[in-house]
Amino acid sequence: MRILKGLQYRSGLFAASKKKSRTGYDKSWLRDNFYECLAFIAVGDFETVKKTYKALLNIFLKHEDKIDCAIGKKPEHKHEYIHARYNPHSFDEFWDDWGNKQHDAVGAILFGIGELEGRYGIKVIESEDEKRIVKKLVKYLGSIMYWCDPDSGMWEEDEEIHASSVGACVAGLSAIKKHTCVKVPCKYITAGRKALQSLLPRESGRKFVDLALLSLIYPYNIVTAKQRNDIIRNVEYHLEKKRGVIRYKGDHYYNKNHDGYSEEAEWTFGFSWLAIVYELMGKKKKAQEYLSKAVGTINKRGEVPELYFSNSLKFTNSPLGWSESMFVVALYSFNEKHSFSKDV
Repeated sequence: MRILKGLQYRSGLFAASKKKSRTGYDKSWLRDNFYECLAFIAVGDFETVKKTYKALLNIFLKHEDKIDCAIGKKPEHKHEYIHARYNPHSFDEFWDDWGNKQHDAVGAILFGIGELEGRYGIKVIESEDEKRIVKKLVKYLGSIMYWCDPDSGMWEEDEEIHASSVGACVAGLSAIKKHTCVKVPCKYITAGRKALQSLLPRESGRKFVDLALLSLIYPYNIVTAKQRNDIIRNVEYHLEKKRGVIRYKGDHYYNKNHDGYSEEAEWTFGFSWLAIVYELMGKKKKAQEYLSKAVGTINKRGEVPELYFSNSLKFTNSPLGWSESMFVVALYSFNEKHSFSKDV
């Protein structure tokens, strides 16, 4: 937790990686902050979590005029959507083109607020300003018609309708509706569920299987047992590698091969993610198997990096806050019920 805590700025936001990172990972992503908070929820440090969520709400309040415009008229251009990355001190947007249409990030924040208030009894929406902006985030998702509006998704790449994005929004709206005083039109959730069912078990029209689909199992828990099993089986069969899980076949990002069509980067948090979902299923042997693999991704500095290059010990972006957090969640969720073997 010391490593992860070291990524948090005074504002409450987390950097994606080291604060002095030269890869741009000193910035704050909405999605990364959601996932980085999961570790602190697992260990019961709600003071840290609440500080982050207050900062996230302040980001939205700072850009309320932009959200109002998107509510008033469905955006036509990428820059009109809620952006993905922010300055952790000033809360300003980074305006460079970055696949900024990422509906799942908004859904994730709404889900986190709903879960904190409903499951853990942690009040996040406390002021009238905060209540107003959460209402507007709900209206925003309705205005953009997230269920049929292509976005860049979890990996910030090509615009498609992604199951992981639609699912995040469904989960977020459902959590807000169930656990807070903010009203959510049923049609927003119904439309999302219908779109999600039409996509699964695929991630999108282009991608049959994608690591992002695991989010529909954890943290969102919005798939049936059969859909869950199909997703896990497909991820394990098609994407699992020696030092991590590739995001999808043909991933160009940090691809070791010059042609960009093979030797995809191996993402460390894939092992932690699989450990978590197996623990949720009550399959402790499989959970420990993947937890042991996750332990094997820790580098000599004791950090969990973003990824390893295919079939090598070369890594980048270490520590990645998201990877550290998922490892902590896997560790703590397993430890609640079982004793670790010596290699863990």
